[in-house]
Amino acid sequence: MKLILTIIGINVVYVSLYTLRMIFVIKGQKILAAILSVFEVFVYMSGLGIVLKNLDNPWNLAAYCAGFGLGVYIGGRIEEYLALGYVTVQVTVDCFELELTSKLREYGYGVTSWLADGKDGQRLMMQVLAKRCNERKLLDILEQLSPKAFVISYEPKHLKGGFWIKRVSKHF
Repeated sequence: MKLILTIIGINVVYVSLYTLRMIFVIKGQKILAAILSVFEVFVYMSGLGIVLKNLDNPWNLAAYCAGFGLGVYIGGRIEEYLALGYVTVQVTVDCFELELTSKLREYGYGVTSWLADGKDGQRLMMQVLAKRCNERKLLDILEQLSPKAFVISYEPKHLKGGFWIKRVSKHF
């Protein structure tokens, strides 16, 4: 039983590190990803070695598979907790909600807004840039201030210009 728990634990750590390394690569944090990969491969080789030495017991292979699945889940949860990077939230509301822009700015968000034509008339469009760790807070504020707003959230890959750029470029 101790061997099975060891195999599960090693694989949880390995796959969690793998998930984080991939996220760091995608976010442009190549040096951090490279450093993390050293630990990732060490953990991987240790776990694989244990399983290959003990292939006579199918429970060891099952433990390896279970650890892999748990690692995917835990790695995803860690990434959500870290919430690296930024998010752009596009908000569409009826034109009579023009004060929403100033309210969001009072909360400290940078907002770019413009009028657009929708199926049922004029709409106010807003684009808001926020840290990913603040996305839930922004969505909660939008839900409170404008529950019928149409909201789309996405992650920008490249940022250039704007009043936030000095703060953002240090972390992007």
